[in-house]
Amino acid sequence: MTLTTLLLYIGIAALSLTALTHVFLKATRNLGMSVLQNFTGALFVFSGYVKAIDPLGTAYKMEQYFAEFASTAQGAGADFLVPLFPWLSSFSVGFSVFMIVLEIMLGVMLIIGARPKLTAGLLFVIVAFFTALTGFTYLTGYVPSGSNFFAFGEWGEYAETNMKVTDCGCFGDFLKLEPRVSFLKDVALLIPALIFLLAPSRMHQLFSPGVRGITVAAVGAVALYFCLSNFVWDLPGQDFRPFRIGTDVAAVKQAEAEAAAGVSVLGYTLTNKADGRVVEMSTDEFLKVYQDYPESDWEYETFSSEPAIEATKISDFEVSDADGNDIVPELLADPGYTFIIVAYTLKGEPGNWDADYLEHWREEIQPVVQQAQAAGHSVMAMTKFADDAYIDDFRSTIGADYPFYRGDDILLKTIIRSNPGVVLMKKGVIVNKWHHKKLPAFDRIAERDILAASRQ
Repeated sequence: MTLTTLLLYIGIAALSLTALTHVFLKATRNLGMSVLQNFTGALFVFSGYVKAIDPLGTAYKMEQYFAEFASTAQGAGADFLVPLFPWLSSFSVGFSVFMIVLEIMLGVMLIIGARPKLTAGLLFVIVAFFTALTGFTYLTGYVPSGSNFFAFGEWGEYAETNMKVTDCGCFGDFLKLEPRVSFLKDVALLIPALIFLLAPSRMHQLFSPGVRGITVAAVGAVALYFCLSNFVWDLPGQDFRPFRIGTDVAAVKQAEAEAAAGVSVLGYTLTNKADGRVVEMSTDEFLKVYQDYPESDWEYETFSSEPAIEATKISDFEVSDADGNDIVPELLADPGYTFIIVAYTLKGEPGNWDADYLEHWREEIQPVVQQAQAAGHSVMAMTKFADDAYIDDFRSTIGADYPFYRGDDILLKTIIRSNPGVVLMKKGVIVNKWHHKKLPAFDRIAERDILAASRQ
C-alpha cells in the first residue's frame, strides 16, 4: 500500500463519519471543520493502531533516534548531554506504549469532539514535535559521513545513505515512508493542527460530556491492553515484517540476491571539488570523456537501475559461528525441523545474569528444546555478537548443549519480537514462532506443527 492509497481510504472514512455526524446526529457546527476533525482523527487512530500491533518496533526506532541524538550532541560539543540519551533509551518501551496509546486516544477525542481546547493543544504539540523529528531525519541526508548535523558549512548533496534513521516509523512496519515524505506529511498536518488550535469552539462534539469522557477512557484502556498483549506475553497478532510465519526465507533470499545482481550502473554524477558544479551523464557518455574529469578535480558517484525486487532484512540474514563462518546457507537447506532460540541480547553478565531472564530459559525454553533434541530435531540459538567466554558462561549457566551463533542485533529483533523467542524452521520456511511465555509443550508442537505438516 502507498501513502496516497492510505490517505484515500482515510478520506473516505472521514467523509462517512462527517455524513453520520451531520445528517443523523446533527452535531456539526462547521462542515469543513468536521471533515478535518474526522480525517485527522481517523489518521491518528489508524497510525496508532498499526504501531500498537508492534510496540517494540516503535521502541527500537526510538533507540535509533536516541543513539543519533547522542552522536550529534557529542559532535556539536554538547558532551554534557550525551549521557542523557542512553538513559532515555532505557525507557524506550515505556515511551513507545505511552505515545501509541496517546495517539489513539487523541484520534478518538478529535472524532467525538472531547475537550476541544485540550485536544487542540495536545495535537499541535505532538504534530510540531514529530515535524521537528522527521525534519531532522530528512535533513541528515544532506550531512556527509563524518560531519556533524550542526556543521552547516559541510552540508552537501542529499543522499539517503547519509541518514542513520531511514524510516520514521510513522506507520510501523505496515507502511515504510521515506524521511522526506514523512516530513512533508507532518508539515501538512500542521495546517489542521493550527486550525483546531485557533478555533476550538467550532469543532463538533458528539454525545454528552460524560459519555465522551467514558469513551476516551475506555479506548485508552483497550489500547493499553492491546499494546501490552503484543509483546509482554505474546507476539504481535499481525506481522508486517519479512520473517513472518509461512515465509520461504530461502526462496526470498535467493530472489533478492538475484535482483541485486541484476542492478546495472546507468551513469555517473560528477561534482567539481573546487566550485561544487554537478555534471550528470550516462555510462556511455562518461566513457567517452572521462579523461576530461580527473579524480583530482572531481568526485565520482554512480547511479544505478532499481532492483526488480526491493531488498528486505532477509537479504541481511547472516549468522556466524565462533570462527566467523556464516551458517545460514546450511540452515536454509536443512530438510529437517530446526528449533531456533532467538535472543538479541543476553541479559546480565557472567556471574551476574538476570534471574528472571535465566528463569525464562530454564523453565520455558529448555524443557521444550531438550525434548526436541531427543526426538531428533536440530536446536540452535542466535544472539548478538559477543566473545566466546561471555556466551559459554551463559550456556553453562542454563545447561544448554546446543550451539550459539552470532548475528546483528537489529536483524534478530526483526526476526521475532521476543527475547528469548523460538522460531521453528524447515528447509528455509518459517513454520511457526512463539513468545517464550506462549511456547507450548513439545508434544503439542509436534502434533500441531510437525505431525500436521507431515500429513499434508
